[in-house]
Amino acid sequence: MSLDFSRLRILIADDDSFILSLTRSILNGFGITDIELALDATKVHDELSVGNYDILILDWDIEPENGVEVTRRIRMDPDSHNRYLPVIMMTGHAELSVVIEARDAGVTEFLAKPMTVRSIHQRIVSVIERPRPFVRSADYFGPDRRRMLDPNYKGEERRAMMDEDFEI
Repeated sequence: MSLDFSRLRILIADDDSFILSLTRSILNGFGITDIELALDATKVHDELSVGNYDILILDWDIEPENGVEVTRRIRMDPDSHNRYLPVIMMTGHAELSVVIEARDAGVTEFLAKPMTVRSIHQRIVSVIERPRPFVRSADYFGPDRRRMLDPNYKGEERRAMMDEDFEI
């Protein structure tokens, strides 16, 4: 069964207007029409301060803060109204170190460029159908970074599962 994406509200942030246009066109093809575009991090923060979005698709290379810094601010700023917002990070830098840095900042999904219609669809479906619980530790707040639970794990639990009323 196909998901109905028509009621989603999405913010796309990239410093390349062609990528913004391309991504919007792909999302339009999924039936998503409530889309806001941002060419810089300042516009992202402005939009998130006044609007409610279901998903943020965010480029790694955006100014004046990069995508990792934007994500950390969304997750950790006490004034953020969007701590639980799914963030899909897109970038042409898909090295393991980049993926780990994005994950450790609180990114929900990672999307390597060049993107495909299928890869964008898969990430959106993932954040809708398989939302990850949020956790906190001394230096992290965001989606659980563990994708699989190991039933044999015997180590110390260093994180706490989040509930709806959590305040940083």
